[in-house]
Amino acid sequence: VQLQASGGGLVQAGGSLRLSCASSGRTFDTYVIDWFRRAPGKAREIVASASWSGGSTSYADFVKGRFTISRDNAKNTVYLQMNSLKPEDTAVYYCAATRDVSLRNYEYWGQGTQVTVSS
Repeated sequence: VQLQASGGGLVQAGGSLRLSCASSGRTFDTYVIDWFRRAPGKAREIVASASWSGGSTSYADFVKGRFTISRDNAKNTVYLQMNSLKPEDTAVYYCAATRDVSLRNYEYWGQGTQVTVSS
């Protein structure tokens, strides 16, 4: 399950971006996919999570109501729709895959995509 994150870029505050996490693996739909971000000088933080089917999702409080995670297993892709972006959302965003729902031991990571929000 190789992961490829894309869709980052430069956007003004209040704008939107859609990130994609694409996989080449045939077992993609057996993995929970989480999105993380790491801002300069800050620790990595989880942003959103999607279950195997996408039927169950969860979000960090700081993105609730603004970000939406979804997945299309037919396309082996998880999306992160980011609306009402704020300068504090500036970070490198990563996707990661795990089958370990409890401990979140991630087996695969995407390479990261830069999101920059200007004020």
